[in-house]
Amino acid sequence: MEKPDVLIIGAGSTGAVIATRISEDPNRTVVLLEAGPDYPELINTPFDLINSHNNSYTQHDWGFTYAPTSGRDVSFPRGRVVGGSSAVNTTIALRGVPEDYDEWADLGCPDWKWHKVLPAFNRLERDLDFGDRPYHGDAGPISIRRYPANELEVQHQAFLAASTQLGYPNCEDANNPNDWGAGSHPMNKLGRLRVSTAIGYLAPARIRPNLTIKPNSFVHRILFDGKRASGVEYENADGSIETIQAGLIILCAGALKSPQILMHSGIGPTDQLNQFGIELVGEEPGVGQNLSDHPALSVVCEAKDRGLIDHDKPIIQTILRYTAEGSSKRNDLQIEQLSFAGKPGGPPLFAIAAVLEYQFGRGELRLNSADPHDLPIIENRFCEDDRDTIRLAACMRDTLRFTREGEVAELIASISFPDPKRGLDDEVLTKLCKKFAASGYHPCGTIKMGDKSDPMSVVDQYGRAHRFDNLVVADASIMPFVPRANTNLTCIMIGEMIGEWLRTDFDYYGSA
Repeated sequence: MEKPDVLIIGAGSTGAVIATRISEDPNRTVVLLEAGPDYPELINTPFDLINSHNNSYTQHDWGFTYAPTSGRDVSFPRGRVVGGSSAVNTTIALRGVPEDYDEWADLGCPDWKWHKVLPAFNRLERDLDFGDRPYHGDAGPISIRRYPANELEVQHQAFLAASTQLGYPNCEDANNPNDWGAGSHPMNKLGRLRVSTAIGYLAPARIRPNLTIKPNSFVHRILFDGKRASGVEYENADGSIETIQAGLIILCAGALKSPQILMHSGIGPTDQLNQFGIELVGEEPGVGQNLSDHPALSVVCEAKDRGLIDHDKPIIQTILRYTAEGSSKRNDLQIEQLSFAGKPGGPPLFAIAAVLEYQFGRGELRLNSADPHDLPIIENRFCEDDRDTIRLAACMRDTLRFTREGEVAELIASISFPDPKRGLDDEVLTKLCKKFAASGYHPCGTIKMGDKSDPMSVVDQYGRAHRFDNLVVADASIMPFVPRANTNLTCIMIGEMIGEWLRTDFDYYGSA
């Protein structure tokens, strides 16, 4: 393969967007490497990738596990396919609140202020409900709609009614920057079809002769000439090893794979690299640190009517966003109705999830060995920060109200978790959060962007590596912390921001 101008590692939520934007310039050659398979035609795309009614958990998964709290180890689904996690997720299309991005700006990234990222959010979407509003777009690659009342499952109709009965306001658009309350989720799906970045962005870009998509290409490491990134070593599906040189390397493998690839390339905490005999290219103590996510805990209910539970229906349709009592972080809590829980054929269960949207605590990701095939050790350390525990426990208390008052309560035969017989006072809820809080599947922050004076910052606000040339990182890993939203749209927005900077001012990315 001839040396391309740009080599992108990872064809996921951000990488697919950047490849699309850069390749709009016909004079710029782009190679997009992806560890998983590619399905160029929708007719040949497997059903688990089409079916937006539920996540794809295993068929196109990396197989990560993580320790959310002490003494636990559970699966951590991440998409291994062209489209990345945007091709396997629940298609929740939330943006977060303006304060998220303004706080990123205050941490040394001024070009990520809300008023600067809003045009990118608008550019990526085709909002079918509110596209005429100034804070929305109506012509982007990602179609977004909300379930109207007549398409809501009984559980979700009851949830919205109960929210009103419990005193929460109606929120017609959860992406209204100033609103809060309960309403239908904005979702990037059309019927069952999951509108991933593979479909929204790459499908129309595939005809470009200057864009090459190379699936089943597992990257071992980035190659360096001194401090300059020069190429990539990767493994083909048949096990053969190849290298490819490129003018610019862009790492878009996600918040879990990108730090692992950097460490296997010789960039990371020196003690870890020395432990596994990896030659040091440059010390970066922030690689793998600052892991941020959304701790969550669910109330699991058995339905009175077994016919209410259908695992083929949409798992999520509605959301309640609000602010914890006494919190300075607006909309830092979410409650979500889940249409079903457990396994098909089991007891007729559904769940109501309590989610902490603004997290103070941090986890870390570490290497497991020198073998790039060995997945890293991931420790989220949820609820080790008391500020998180207090608010998540309060959210659980609010969630339990739905099981006692209003229309959701009328659907419930019994509570499976937490066990009401053991008491559900604040002390019990706090202990449950510390023991059982789990991931909302929104890891980020492991290669955070920020000012170069911050020793834990790895890249600048444009994704350029602080201490290495010709290396850019662009995915959830560069977020300073998780926004108050599922990271789906924020990752696509990052692709729009950095993709446009690369397209319009490519030479700026030649060196840090």
